[in-house]
Amino acid sequence: MDEQSEQKQLRRRIALPDRKGQGRRPIPHFRLEPALAKALTVATPALRKPGTLWIELPRPAAAGAEPAGHVRIGYARASTVRQSLDTQFDALQGGGVTRVFSEKISTRATTRPELDKAVTLAREFRSAGVAVTLVVHEHKRLGRGLDLAALAEQLRAAGIGLEFLTGELQGSHGPSGVVFTVLAALSGMEREYIRDRTLEGHESARSRGKTIGGAAVTDDAMLSMALHLRQQNLSLRDIAARLVITKGKKKGQHPSPATVLRMLREHDADAAAAPAMG
Repeated sequence: MDEQSEQKQLRRRIALPDRKGQGRRPIPHFRLEPALAKALTVATPALRKPGTLWIELPRPAAAGAEPAGHVRIGYARASTVRQSLDTQFDALQGGGVTRVFSEKISTRATTRPELDKAVTLAREFRSAGVAVTLVVHEHKRLGRGLDLAALAEQLRAAGIGLEFLTGELQGSHGPSGVVFTVLAALSGMEREYIRDRTLEGHESARSRGKTIGGAAVTDDAMLSMALHLRQQNLSLRDIAARLVITKGKKKGQHPSPATVLRMLREHDADAAAAPAMG
């Protein structure tokens, strides 16, 4: 092959413009050989996008090696939008946390995106041989009951520590400690305590003749009309659309299908119990 042919081949490989100035040819794509991919164990961040700086994470540590540093990841949560997170932010910043994930969402939510991101990042650092601690203002910010128990098991399996800046469990807790079990137990006991106190309050109010729940919107006239419409095989939605509330704050509105269903069920139960009482 002569020199001119070699130059043409070189231009094709490195995508240089040809002598005629017709622009650059597409740069060929390269892929890493599988053998090299296993040998070059370079940890990469999970979240990357074009234009952002790529920072190599520490390489995976050998078994039994000392942690390559320590990372403190913070999490802050409020149950409602109106609640402020400033107190939690100040406490986390004072506790040496540089990265904080925060959200305003109830503990009843099945998924909490920011908490998931915090745990994912903690796992990345931990798998790279870095000691990680998830720092929270108080244990209630993480969740309650079974949800908290599941989260605690995830952190334990990943070797991620916990630190609470205030509350009954204030302090640092290693993943091998019993704090995870204690957290789940305390949350379950707290929920049961609240439930028992609520039921006791209801019973006390009923014993004094007070009504539990919202104001009644049904009456005998509405019940009579509902029974008449039910005999015509109308659905609950259609029955509710033909009834009108005659008293209270909802005067002039239609009752909900659930209200109609409850009214008819109570009537049927009373009617079934009347012969037995006679």
